Amino acid sequence: MLEVLFELLGEFLLQVVAELGFRGLAQPFERQPSLWLAALSYAVLGVVLGGLSLLVFPHSLIAPQWRFANLIVSPLLAGLAMHALGRWRERHGREVLRIDRFGCGVVFALGFALVRYHFAN
Repeated sequence: MLEVLFELLGEFLLQVVAELGFRGLAQPFERQPSLWLAALSYAVLGVVLGGLSLLVFPHSLIAPQWRFANLIVSPLLAGLAMHALGRWRERHGREVLRIDRFGCGVVFALGFALVRYHFAN
């Protein structure tokens, strides 16, 4: 059971690190697109980064019997983490990006997780 928790934590951390690492890509854009366009962009970015992650981690970090649950758990946890980060940034007077919303974080992580679920061994 402890191994499953470590695997879930590893997959979750991989998604959050990817989100945080690419947060700087949004900085040059002053005008924010509509929420739907932003969500679509984050979904595409999640799919692309999920595919690129297969180059580094070609095997699933999750045991086969838990992989489907990861499609629900990891995106929700990533969305909560991004929401918490957004609230922290807001409280400290920093710019809040679209990815700092729960929904955009979930959409990004879901795209990432779907690719890894389908293609990781």
